[in-house]
Amino acid sequence: MKIAGRQEEIALLKNLLKKEESSFVAMYGRRRVGKTYLIRQVYQSEIVFECSGVLGKKMEQQLENFWRSLHEINPQAQLPPKTWIEAFFQLRAYLNRQKQTTKKVIFLDEISWFETPRSGFLAALDNFWNQFCSRRNDIILVICGSAASWIINKVVNNKGGLHNRITNQLLLMPITLGETKAFFELNKVNLTLKDIAEIYMCVGGVPFYLKDIKAGNSVPQILNQLFYQKQAILKNEFQNLYAALFKNNTVHEKIVEALAAKNKGLTRNEIIKATGIKGGGGLTTALEELTQCGFIMPIYPVKKAKEDCLYRLIDEYSLFYFKVLKSSKTKSSWAQITESQGYKIWSGYAFENLCFKHTLQIKKALGISGIVTNEYSYAAKSKTNKQGIQIDMIIDRADNCLNIIEAKFHNTEFEVSEAYARQVLHKATIFKEQTGLKKNVFITMLSVFGVKKNQHYLTAVTNQLLLDDLFT
Repeated sequence: MKIAGRQEEIALLKNLLKKEESSFVAMYGRRRVGKTYLIRQVYQSEIVFECSGVLGKKMEQQLENFWRSLHEINPQAQLPPKTWIEAFFQLRAYLNRQKQTTKKVIFLDEISWFETPRSGFLAALDNFWNQFCSRRNDIILVICGSAASWIINKVVNNKGGLHNRITNQLLLMPITLGETKAFFELNKVNLTLKDIAEIYMCVGGVPFYLKDIKAGNSVPQILNQLFYQKQAILKNEFQNLYAALFKNNTVHEKIVEALAAKNKGLTRNEIIKATGIKGGGGLTTALEELTQCGFIMPIYPVKKAKEDCLYRLIDEYSLFYFKVLKSSKTKSSWAQITESQGYKIWSGYAFENLCFKHTLQIKKALGISGIVTNEYSYAAKSKTNKQGIQIDMIIDRADNCLNIIEAKFHNTEFEVSEAYARQVLHKATIFKEQTGLKKNVFITMLSVFGVKKNQHYLTAVTNQLLLDDLFT
């Protein structure tokens, strides 16, 4: 089985093979994150029927597709069904003839495409599970798809016959930095940790975006191939990404674009003001869906009410698209991009996001894995005789301590100047004054190649972490 990472998901799926009852699994996640590949790899010996919905086709064509998939493995199958009830009864007849005593996996991919107006697909699926699968102990029914909102609303949160029928719900997220390194190693691609991090900052841990990267190429060559060549696979990815996931994708895209313009994030009211979207249930649903699929992260700043929650854009590709690709149409190569001011601004923020997405690894490196924490950034506007402050990341701990994380994406060892040391200490002082927190404050530097331990470092900095720590 050639899979990098995904250990928790693999363990869960394999454990279902040992259960003495049937299981109904719903897996969803963003486009091209590796859902289908994972199911096929884990259950390659157990899948007895697999069919994928066909995008944009009518009920008759979906039924024919289902029947032909069944006919391929069962040439004695009846004539093409006219209803979904009939289609699932044909599948039931096929399963009843199977003599194997081990688990039988039925895999229905791109599940949302099967349901067309007034087709009755969901009712037939409900009947198939409730009247057939759940009465046996040898079935694993797996539904999968990129249309996360459809699966969540129509199946997971179904109020009818499928209510509470899902036994296992799996949101497949992009792989981590460490898993990305393992992914490259599986494909014989050897890159430095900084190179891996820079690629990750552009496209995130989406296996499809990474799979065609070839050994022996530099980061500029790789990113030119991904974004700038004539047949680049990610040249027009943004136009398809949200449309494949969400029904009312224009709302989601407006939210993401607004968040891309504000590094610190936006509150719900600020999103309404920036986008013109009405503040009703539609906005709530869109924010929930974007959060569930890992595009945005709700951050709860210190001593703030729930309504003051900040939504921060953490999807690498979306951020890169708005910060770099969309704003640099006149530039035709990565070398030109890296010389721009926009690249420097983007890289700093993208590295902060990398830290937020790898909080578990940071806590492990700090030796505080078992301590409850809240992570957020902090900003305070300047006032009369008082300078404003911006803190990249704070790990607020339940043990009466907090770490102020200073993230630096530099090409060389970072050197703390006297002015920088004063600035960092000033941040800590202002933060404590404004929040009223009485906790111990530790300044932690997180950089690519480390921080030189000069006198200014020793004055201001408690400890330091390296980029390497994010790969653990």
